Amino acid sequence: MKKILVLFSIITTNYCFAQYRTIGSIERYDSTINNIISTNAKIEIIAEGLDWSEGPLWVEKYHMLLWSDVPKNIVYKWTKQKGQEVYLTPSGYTDTVKRGGEMGSNGLLLDPKGNLVLCQCGNRQMARMDAPLNNPSAKFISLAKNYAGKKFSSPNDAAYHPNGDLYFTDPPYGLEKQANDPKIETPYNGVYKVKKNGEVKLLIDSIARPNGIAFFPGGKQLLIANSDGAKPNWYIYDVVGDSLKNGKIFYSNVNRDRKLKGLPDGLKIDSKGHVFATGPGGVFVFNSKGTLLGKIAVPESTSNCSLSADEKTLYITNDMYVLRVKM
Repeated sequence: MKKILVLFSIITTNYCFAQYRTIGSIERYDSTINNIISTNAKIEIIAEGLDWSEGPLWVEKYHMLLWSDVPKNIVYKWTKQKGQEVYLTPSGYTDTVKRGGEMGSNGLLLDPKGNLVLCQCGNRQMARMDAPLNNPSAKFISLAKNYAGKKFSSPNDAAYHPNGDLYFTDPPYGLEKQANDPKIETPYNGVYKVKKNGEVKLLIDSIARPNGIAFFPGGKQLLIANSDGAKPNWYIYDVVGDSLKNGKIFYSNVNRDRKLKGLPDGLKIDSKGHVFATGPGGVFVFNSKGTLLGKIAVPESTSNCSLSADEKTLYITNDMYVLRVKM
């Protein structure tokens, strides 16, 4: 009897510490990258079998990772104990009329009160889930659905300013025919701000495909990715009241290797101002001045990333995979 119990204990322990498959490599262009990502770091596949993974969000309170599978209209969750599970469906399109394309949620984030906020491609709005995080339900409260009477195209990614204002990008990717969709109501792809009183402000209308968005520490500067093949750049702006000023290129990918998959997409900035930005061939790691320090190189297109609360782990949505890098 004792031998059976010991054997069971060994099997259970091995299950809890299951090894994940690895993929890709860490490319190091500047020695300071070693202070951010350890020299023995690995890129692990923690979830797979997805159509197009997006918008990862680490929720420290419940030690879970959430992400969107946009075409499937599902938010999944991952925990160390149970692995991948369906968390919320539908996530971005709640109408009964059938449609295709990228209709689910995209970017996910928590508001200042800890509620789940979703960029809903299919519903063409920014919305808050009207349910607690530990008991999700497809009930949503609209935070913004139009500007000057015109519907958004498909909110894609978002970030909260330290003062509580919500900033988000609105490219056409969630529409069935994207830029050629007859349902488009705005002649531009905008970057918007939702003030705490619900008022919506148009901040930028000159970026062809605004995508990832994040604030540098302190909220005085904003970084925006442009997923336009002709101008695959990251732009930095000064945040001045209800305006974005002094826009300039933070880093350009015009001379990229065209064989690498992906374009500037989602991004995150840590408390020290290091930028983790998905782009051609993986996740670019910059310092706050726009110097490229290294790259988390993977073969498939990366769409976004998320940092753990202690900033020691990076989670990456990578087409059909979700990846983890213990830094």
